[in-house]
Amino acid sequence: MNRNFKRQGGFSLIEIMIALTLGLIIAGGVVQVMVSNSVTERLNRAVASAQESGRFIISRMRTELLMTGRYDPLSPVFNLDNTDSVTEAAFVQNHPVPLAGDFVAELTLGAEQGADGDNDILVVGLQAQRDCRGFRHGYGEAPAPTNEEFYVVNEYFVDGTTLKCRGYDGRVLRGLKAPVAGAAGAYPILDDVESFQVLYGVTNNTATGNNSGRPVQFVPADELANIILDNGQVVAIRIAILVKGDGEVLIEPSPTFKLLNEAPISPSENRLYKQFETTITFRNVKNFMRNRKI
Repeated sequence: MNRNFKRQGGFSLIEIMIALTLGLIIAGGVVQVMVSNSVTERLNRAVASAQESGRFIISRMRTELLMTGRYDPLSPVFNLDNTDSVTEAAFVQNHPVPLAGDFVAELTLGAEQGADGDNDILVVGLQAQRDCRGFRHGYGEAPAPTNEEFYVVNEYFVDGTTLKCRGYDGRVLRGLKAPVAGAAGAYPILDDVESFQVLYGVTNNTATGNNSGRPVQFVPADELANIILDNGQVVAIRIAILVKGDGEVLIEPSPTFKLLNEAPISPSENRLYKQFETTITFRNVKNFMRNRKI
C-alpha cells in the first residue's frame, strides 16, 4: 500500500532562538524608553511646579512689600478716627520694619533672624486697605468708604514647610483700640518651602554724609536695633526662598544651595529644589530719609 507523506515546513531551533533574542532586545528598548519618559515627565513636572511657586511668591512679596512705610494722612479714605496722625506718622515712618518691643500689645512681634540657618520672620508696617490675608479688621464698613485705609502690620513666617502670613491692625498693636473678631488667624501663602531668609538694606544719613537714602549695607534682623539707635533705617529688603518641586526626583550629585548670608545647605529629600531671590526698595522710607536733615 502506497502512502503519500507531505513534507511539513517550520522554524528550526536556531531560528526560534534568534527570534526570541531579537524580541527581548526590542522589548528591553521599549521598556527603557518608557522608564526614561516617566523620569523625564516627573522631572518636567517638578521643574514646572517649582518655577510656578517661585514666580508666584516673588511677585506677591514684591507687590505687598513695595509700599512698606507708606503713611498718607491726607488720603481721603484714610481712617483717622480718634488718632493723632502726627504721632502715628512718626511711628510708622520710623518703624517700617518693626522689631520685638515696638508694640505694647504684642511685645514679641517683630522681624527676627532665625538661629543657625532656621527660617527668618519678616514684619512690615504700612497704610493699606487690607492686611496680607485680605482681612479689613472692621474698617471699610458703612458709613465709611468701602476702600477705607488703615495702619496695617503684616507678619511673614514659615510653619513646618508652609510660608504663612498674619495681619494686624497697627492701632490694636499700639494699644489704642480693641481687636475685632477673627483678627488673629494666620493664612498659608505657599507650600513646600525649604528655607525663607531675609536681609535688610540700611542707610544712615549721618554716616554717609548725604540724604540719598541708598542702602549702604545689608544686615540680618538681629543687627537692626543698634543701627536704628544710631539713626539708621531700613530702606530696602532682600528675600531668598528655596522651594521644592512636586514629586520625588533623584538628583545626583545632591545640589547645595546658599541663601544670602546663611551657610550652604544640602536638602535631604529626593526632590527638585529651586532658589529664588529679589531685592525690594522701600520707596516711601527712602523718600522719608531723603527729607531728614544730616
